Amino acid sequence: MGRWKEIERIPAPALTPVYGPLAGMRVLMTGSIVAAPFAASMLAEFGAEVIHVERPNVGDPYREQAPIVKRNDRKISAAWIQEARNKLSLTLEINLKIPESKEIFLSIIKNCDVWLENMVWTEKLGITEEMLLEVNPKLVIAHISGFGRPQFGGVPEQCNRPSYDPIGQAEGGYMFVNGFPEPMPPSHAATFINDYMTAMFAVNGILMAYHHAQKTGKGQAIDVTQIESMSKVLNDTFVQYFELGRVRQRNGNKVAIFQPGNLFKTKDEKYLYIGAYGAAVYGRFIKALGLDLDKYSHETCGNSIEAINSELGLELNQKAIDWVAARDAEEALQYLLSQKVPSGIVRTSADLATNEHYQKRGNFIEYTDETLGEKVKAFGFAPKLSVTPAQVWRGAPTLGQDTDNILSKLLGYSASEIAAFREKNVI
Repeated sequence: MGRWKEIERIPAPALTPVYGPLAGMRVLMTGSIVAAPFAASMLAEFGAEVIHVERPNVGDPYREQAPIVKRNDRKISAAWIQEARNKLSLTLEINLKIPESKEIFLSIIKNCDVWLENMVWTEKLGITEEMLLEVNPKLVIAHISGFGRPQFGGVPEQCNRPSYDPIGQAEGGYMFVNGFPEPMPPSHAATFINDYMTAMFAVNGILMAYHHAQKTGKGQAIDVTQIESMSKVLNDTFVQYFELGRVRQRNGNKVAIFQPGNLFKTKDEKYLYIGAYGAAVYGRFIKALGLDLDKYSHETCGNSIEAINSELGLELNQKAIDWVAARDAEEALQYLLSQKVPSGIVRTSADLATNEHYQKRGNFIEYTDETLGEKVKAFGFAPKLSVTPAQVWRGAPTLGQDTDNILSKLLGYSASEIAAFREKNVI
């Protein structure tokens, strides 16, 4: 054993097409639902060669997340179709107490720029940062967890806690400020917003550390947590507490510090959001509603907590409610936009699927899903780059689809060696 000591590093991309700004980066991802896979997806869409490790004969549970898309005798998760495209699937039992697993894992580490994981208890598998950085001194190690790694600080018992998206929303402070005031309970976001925010912070950290490694030859570890990712996007919530002694409260759909900033029901039973921050935009809103700006001044009615909750401020809010309620959503929207008042209708996925702007932005793309063996339609890319755009070169892989290719082309194993690994259930 110790193959990783002898093998030569093969530059990326070796197994994927060349495209995007991240061509040349190779990422090993050992993780599941949702933050680590989405971070890897973002890197893969912009050109990184991403190897997703899954347990042999088991696979990533993400493949089975409801709802399921079925085509005859084939089925796969709708989420997998969207998030696993462009990845290579390698089946490997990650337990470095198994000599063959250790040899394969460290050989891949030597050939990677980034190791991205959200398994949390990596030491129990025999994996340490010191070991990996000895094998590959330029390696960027990205840890994603609910509460963080002890070496970055914190209470050890807290670092060991298991976590999922709503737990991150709750423990990170977001859930308390989301929803309507008491007696209504706090509310969590309907999608896995905490996981997606955590993934974006992970991508940001990976790119910064990768840039540093390319300049200096020195890798490092990144600690990304669900709770801190959530707390980081709470705007001035903590400054309010530390400097004003104020605990931010829930306000439903109404912005607490200026108006208009609220969701209004329309004549045709839809919902229109109107937001007008600042004196100039506020003035356009007052003019659009045919109101007297001297009476409903920005200072009196719109620019502070006290103003919007004053008698005149509450009167203005009611006038806005009544104005919108007397109009259909599109009518109200187009008029307000003509007056340069920021507004938006609450859209469903069905609305957006046929939306002209979305269509002309190229937001929906088609590609062949490897499990279904048929074309699927999914959301495309964000952000959009003018010179090195993202692309889908392949749909989400089947379980272990790339195992033999990775072991032979990247690590130099023979067909007989690969067969022996498979017989031992290592791959």
